[in-house]
Amino acid sequence: MNAYQYVLLRLVPRVDREEFINVGVVLYSQDAGFLDAAWELDDARAAALCPTCDLDGVRSMLDRVRAVCRGETGRGLPTLEKPGQRFGWIIAPRSTVVQPGPVHGGLCDDPGVELQRLLGRLVRA
Repeated sequence: MNAYQYVLLRLVPRVDREEFINVGVVLYSQDAGFLDAAWELDDARAAALCPTCDLDGVRSMLDRVRAVCRGETGRGLPTLEKPGQRFGWIIAPRSTVVQPGPVHGGLCDDPGVELQRLLGRLVRA
């Protein structure tokens, strides 16, 4: 069994209203040497929350989170060598349209499978 931590990525189109929908998951397992993100943006749900939201911009932000997880650099991405450092950067509070939620933990056999399970359970409608 591998211990892991995860955060939900939230679409918060109007920070002043504090309304959000879950759009992704980032899962980090130091035990397994795993850090990755999965996301799914439901255009209809996002439009119901904020009809003027730039969904292409949101997709770009979510792709950037995944790139940080995978250790990609350049194009304004941080240069962080260790997965734990990258996870710490991702979970830092932000006042932007895509925000991390609180950190949760668990145990699993396969972090990649668990990431998809969490995406299905917590993000998909």
